[in-house]
Amino acid sequence: MSGWGLIARVMAGLTLVFLIAPLLVIVPLSFNAEPFFTFTDRMLALDPDGYSTRWYQAILNDTVWRDALVNSLIIGGASTAIATVLGTLAAMGLARGDVPLKGAIMGLLISPMITPVIIAATGMYFFYSDLGLTQTHLGLILAHAALGAPFVVITVTASLTGYDWNLSRAGASLGASPATTFFRVTLPLILPGVISGALFAFATSFDEVVTVLFLGGPEQVTIPRKMWSGIREQISPAILAAATLLIGVAVVLLLVVEWLRRRSERMQIVQR
Repeated sequence: MSGWGLIARVMAGLTLVFLIAPLLVIVPLSFNAEPFFTFTDRMLALDPDGYSTRWYQAILNDTVWRDALVNSLIIGGASTAIATVLGTLAAMGLARGDVPLKGAIMGLLISPMITPVIIAATGMYFFYSDLGLTQTHLGLILAHAALGAPFVVITVTASLTGYDWNLSRAGASLGASPATTFFRVTLPLILPGVISGALFAFATSFDEVVTVLFLGGPEQVTIPRKMWSGIREQISPAILAAATLLIGVAVVLLLVVEWLRRRSERMQIVQR
């Protein structure tokens, strides 16, 4: 290994530690037997009595936390479905070579990803207020779908770069309708990219808090909003327990995305 290669690996390792270190602090603190945000002497001594699952039990037994989880799942699931459908259709359209102003359209579609969330949330608030969609589940679902759709567009577009359009032409020449060709030929081949985009869209919705603060009401409290309110109003290690659960969800999503990426690479090799 060259000297520059070693330096690059060391820098990558230090960057990884810098990013992961806060998570390594949150996870053990969520098992603190005491209502503190610091390591107690018993925890540092690895005394079993210093650790407890009481904060996880508090989340499970608290109806407010359960309602927040249900809201997060409903809003995240519905917005992911909308973002996946619209993002896939947009990527399919942009994959055609004869699309005018292709670059401008792509920039417009991914603009919610680039625009600061506070600006997007402000614009959505004034727009949805005129439509009567503030403080409703539908308003949050549409807002989160707009924020998640760019991830679907990007991942599906990347999957389509290795797609052989002759397969679609072959299906059409055999009498298949465009819908049949898409669902039986195109979709199975780009499915890893579609699922990856859907997972990113769900993760975006599941941990989004700014838009919920602008558009949500008392009936639309999600897990991130509950955590934010808890930090401001009632500091409790239950927040750390909720954060640990979110970390677990993120890790699972990343593992699934990595598995889908490798599967997509294998499928592209088979196509060639």
